[in-house]
Amino acid sequence: MTTRQNPHVASRKEPRQARSSTLVAAVLDAAVQVLTNEGASRFTTARVAERAGVSVGSLYQYFPNKAAILFRLQSDEWRRTSAMLRDILEDATQPPLVRLRDLVHAFILSECEEAPIRLALNDAAPLYRDAPEAAEVRASGERIFHAFVAETVPRASDATRALAADLIKTTLSQVGSSFSETARSASEISVYADALADMLCAYLDRLAAESPKTNR
Repeated sequence: MTTRQNPHVASRKEPRQARSSTLVAAVLDAAVQVLTNEGASRFTTARVAERAGVSVGSLYQYFPNKAAILFRLQSDEWRRTSAMLRDILEDATQPPLVRLRDLVHAFILSECEEAPIRLALNDAAPLYRDAPEAAEVRASGERIFHAFVAETVPRASDATRALAADLIKTTLSQVGSSFSETARSASEISVYADALADMLCAYLDRLAAESPKTNR
């Protein structure tokens, strides 16, 4: 037996959901502005509510404290980065080294574009560094890189592939973070990303050439 939803209940619920989504989006956008302009040390729920044009009480309906807002911003950034890794490195329509080059360019550009908010979130990292979600994001990234390296240099030993995956992941993270600390032009970003991609692709090429061939 099927039940029919009361249309009056549905019509009341949908506007509430829309208003909730709009308010949350406004709060998160305001939080980014406060972080970017004032830094993590001056980040408060009161400043975010004022910038968003909502009451602190309305903000607290969705975010009980500033740590909850910061964690949501960081979680969203983690999801975007993970999606970018999967979309590029798991694209079987492109050769592996083309994928790696595309990832380097996309990652470096993203790091430069989001440098102010990323640096501010890093300052607030002690609030959520040890959260289970943080561990899962790290594990997910490691799985993606390990699968990519295994596909790219299948004859290499497990230890060699593990080292290569870790080196690529760490190099992208550390180099991207350092490079983006200074404002860069589009041409500077492109030249730097090309050089980094050349280096990483040459490394995987060497591993492939040195790996023993499997006897058939």
